[in-house]
Amino acid sequence: MQRYLIGVDEVGRGPLAGPVAVGAALVTDNFDWDLLPGVTDSKKLSKKKREEIYKIATELAITTELDFAVSMISAKIIDQTGIILAIEKAMNNALQTLEKRHLNTPVNWSIDECRVLLDGGLKAPKQFMHQETIVKGDSKEKVIGLASIMAKVTRDRYMRRQAKLAAYTPYDFSSHKGYGTKAHRAAIAKYGLTDLHRSSYCGNIIML
Repeated sequence: MQRYLIGVDEVGRGPLAGPVAVGAALVTDNFDWDLLPGVTDSKKLSKKKREEIYKIATELAITTELDFAVSMISAKIIDQTGIILAIEKAMNNALQTLEKRHLNTPVNWSIDECRVLLDGGLKAPKQFMHQETIVKGDSKEKVIGLASIMAKVTRDRYMRRQAKLAAYTPYDFSSHKGYGTKAHRAAIAKYGLTDLHRSSYCGNIIML
């Protein structure tokens, strides 16, 4: 019997700079979603609403009804392994974090008690026997939507912190979070790449 749901989603597959992030959200199978109104695909929500849900979810994580983990994999690793393996690594890290966190606690769940719902083409490790991949799952399943929100807010906060560092000031990461906007591409063409950039994504912008 599956007593818990785990939602998994990735954020940041396509940016020219910054890490990719994977969120894993854990809820009980009877979780009251009225406690988190408005949960859906993070891309459909305003920054203010995402931050609001993140704050409430963080507070709820103090109880045994909800938990989450977000893992980020750097641009350097993305360049070395490719985005698919980087996402897989981040997903494994996030799931392992959740599992280890609950060892020897009142919520000492086992894998066979969990049903894992994943967005798009994601697949959990084989030991998660009860899993389902759902196209546009972040809009269809709230637990996946929650995972996407937690990952999105974590990654956006990281990019805003990086934007304050002198080395990254010309790129204005706080506004576009590393995505390939016209202004970001112009900055790359003018100033070159930083260690925060995915060089494998930027070959058509600058000669490396």
